[in-house]
Amino acid sequence: MRLKRYFGDKAFYKLAFTVSVPIMLQNLITNLVSMVDNIMVGRLGTEQMSGVSIVNQITLVYILALFGAMSGIGIFTAQFYGKKDMDGIRYTLRYKLIQAVGLFIVGLAVFLLFDEKLISLFLHESDAEGDIALTMAYGKDYLRVILIGLLPMAFTQVFAGTLRETGDTFTPMLAGMIAVVTNCVFNYLLIFGKFGFPELGVVGAAAATDISRFVECGIILAYIAVKRKRFPYFKGAFRSFYIPKDLLGRMTYKGLPLLVNEVLWSGGMSALSVAFSLHGLNVVAAYSISSTVSNLFSVAFMAMGVGIGIIVGQNLGAREYEKAEDNVRKLITLSVLMSVVIGAIMFFSGGFVTRFYNTNEESKELARFFIKVWACVMPLHAFSNASYFTLRSGGKTIITFIFDSGSVWALMVPTAFALYYVFHLNIFFVYPITMGIEILKDLIGYILVKKKVWIRTIV
Repeated sequence: MRLKRYFGDKAFYKLAFTVSVPIMLQNLITNLVSMVDNIMVGRLGTEQMSGVSIVNQITLVYILALFGAMSGIGIFTAQFYGKKDMDGIRYTLRYKLIQAVGLFIVGLAVFLLFDEKLISLFLHESDAEGDIALTMAYGKDYLRVILIGLLPMAFTQVFAGTLRETGDTFTPMLAGMIAVVTNCVFNYLLIFGKFGFPELGVVGAAAATDISRFVECGIILAYIAVKRKRFPYFKGAFRSFYIPKDLLGRMTYKGLPLLVNEVLWSGGMSALSVAFSLHGLNVVAAYSISSTVSNLFSVAFMAMGVGIGIIVGQNLGAREYEKAEDNVRKLITLSVLMSVVIGAIMFFSGGFVTRFYNTNEESKELARFFIKVWACVMPLHAFSNASYFTLRSGGKTIITFIFDSGSVWALMVPTAFALYYVFHLNIFFVYPITMGIEILKDLIGYILVKKKVWIRTIV
């Protein structure tokens, strides 16, 4: 009978999938097209793919910092919506826009001033398997163009995030799907110079990404303008930028740890890439391929995490604490079970994608190995991801900061470097050992969720 507590009825699954499936589909299309993009760039050669992969690792820090800032404020948006407080949502919108523009300015300055130094972190002179100088040149070319799309992406995060937090997950999904298809089409046209377009290589890949980001932002803003009566909280939201001092303080206090968390977490992922790159440029290429595949197969549990944040956040805002606890238990179970099935599919089929890359056989073999390892640890990541969003939904942002980025920097990064420098192990040991550390994070997550420290209303 106790087992039934972990499974919901028809109404529960309808709610869970109504919220999560649009996010899942958007992420699926995004990552599917990202895979196609990666394959297209991979057709150009190992140096081109490695240069683009390195820049994407670097810009991921900005993207996740933006995500963290919006998510921290979004906790309040979801709870204000559960409370039916339109003024509260307007205040969160204003703060989101201020933070988004501020992060854009900081990110642009960092990337322009330190482009070569950042890229060089991933390149090592001892690596005799590829042209280091050529990889640097491709990376710099790609970075200069990709910066153009950072501002529209920031605006998209502000408005699409608010739509999701107030129950409209379909519109951001549709805009995202159109954007990624646009990206895919222009990648084909601009990378290879088809139908009269110039053949731009990696610069074409960056330009296509920029175009898609402007398209996505334009669709979201146009939809809000046309359907503004459906969203009363947008009315008068930007007539001023007044935010009550008390609310501003609470949003900053709760949101700043999430922003710092995403910066440190993404920085930790980049540090892991640096540690893996010590094993050679082939590993950089292989890691790029495997990450693209693993991101595609991970969309289900990632979307379920966002769904937990939305559903449970609204429960907490409405002070439905028992319902929130029941939903968390069932949503975590659903997320893990889905990842077990999807992980099995990934294990047996994910390596097929490596056939489409124009890179050496060693890189392909490494990529297939990384894919199988990730498939095995996917349920562990599903549980920790669900735990993270559960803790975050109740505003426990400092705890989530320690739980998420703390585990990366305290456990995974030191392990990856120590296994190389101290124990002199090759990548076939370093990668699975590093990925397997996730089980420790799961144990911490289980304890925190079980203690119910997240059950609280913050609005």
